[in-house]
Amino acid sequence: MAGNEDPPALAPQQPPPERKARGAWVWEEAQPAKRLRGGEEGEPEPPPPARKPPKRKIVLLLAYSGKGYHGMQRNSGSSQFKTIEDDLVSALVRAGCIPENHGTDMRKMSFQRCARTDKGVSAAGQVVSLKAWLIDDILDKINSHLPSHIRILGLKRVTGGFNSKNRCDARTYFYMLPTFAFAHKDRDVQDETYRLSTETLQQVNRLLACYTGTHNFHNFTSQKGPREPSARRYILEMYCEQPFVREGLEFAMIKVKGQSFMMHQIRKMVGLLVAIVKGYAPESVLERSWGEEKVDVPKAPGLGLVLERVHFEKYNQRFGGDGLHEPLDWAQEEGKAAAFKEQHIYPTIVSTERHERSMAQWLSTLPVHDFSATALAAPSTSAQVPSSLEGSDGDGDTD
Repeated sequence: MAGNEDPPALAPQQPPPERKARGAWVWEEAQPAKRLRGGEEGEPEPPPPARKPPKRKIVLLLAYSGKGYHGMQRNSGSSQFKTIEDDLVSALVRAGCIPENHGTDMRKMSFQRCARTDKGVSAAGQVVSLKAWLIDDILDKINSHLPSHIRILGLKRVTGGFNSKNRCDARTYFYMLPTFAFAHKDRDVQDETYRLSTETLQQVNRLLACYTGTHNFHNFTSQKGPREPSARRYILEMYCEQPFVREGLEFAMIKVKGQSFMMHQIRKMVGLLVAIVKGYAPESVLERSWGEEKVDVPKAPGLGLVLERVHFEKYNQRFGGDGLHEPLDWAQEEGKAAAFKEQHIYPTIVSTERHERSMAQWLSTLPVHDFSATALAAPSTSAQVPSSLEGSDGDGDTD
């Protein structure tokens, strides 16, 4: 009968997809399609932002004429006194080697210099260490933002913990002065017609040799007591080269290499030498100056002082031949350093001496010094040498 017909069979339901896990079958509900980040389904995810390359520890070989600058070291919080590092850091930021905030806080790039040169002092071989991005054409880009009297001559990769001041074994300076500074006050002409004799040059070198070795130089700096260990300094060599003539004026160069130098030390070493050769002070004052007595030591002008080279012998022995790092000898950059001296340093010294007569004016002050008077120096002082403006002849040691 029509009412007794069976209902049509229903299609069997499909079981949910199944997967096997750890030997047993488990049921898994169907998951909806995931949406990709970026908006619509199927739209590709945007690429991640470009990452800056990692910074690397490097050293820069730096040459500069110091005239018009208040030394090498930057004076934090003072824009009144311009320094070499002010121009250098600005160029590093503008070239894209360091972030802008590293320019305001130099500790962030682990910045260190080998020598904190004094006001007016120049350099042909200063070395600074820092962390920077190694961009393409890095030297050309930095130099394009520097004045012509400041130049980066070379760059090398160094070990991650490298510190240019602490790794430096020795520093070599020269002091360029007109030879009339050696004219005897009673016997010789006191102007630019003077020419250094062989006998006087021999006397100069005999006295300079007395400085070699370890001595107590507390009288050659400020705020150092005679019993402070840091007042003892080791001089490897000191001598005067043959004189030469520039623009009708005869000059000579005094070379000195030492482990480190205190503030004004080299200028006072030259000042006392000149006072002895000119006849204002007896030779015996050298020995007295290394004792505990306080001795009046004149300070020669800063104009002729130049940091010529810094030395890394121990670093080179340990890392220079490891196949990963270059020795810090700068042999390939010597030609550029020599050209910079000829173009910027020597002409500045000669021109300034001719027009401003800094040496001649300083020589006129020698008679007011009393080289016979002595007083017992303070046995010790814990005061530190201020580092604000004048910096140092050498490594800025202010123990």
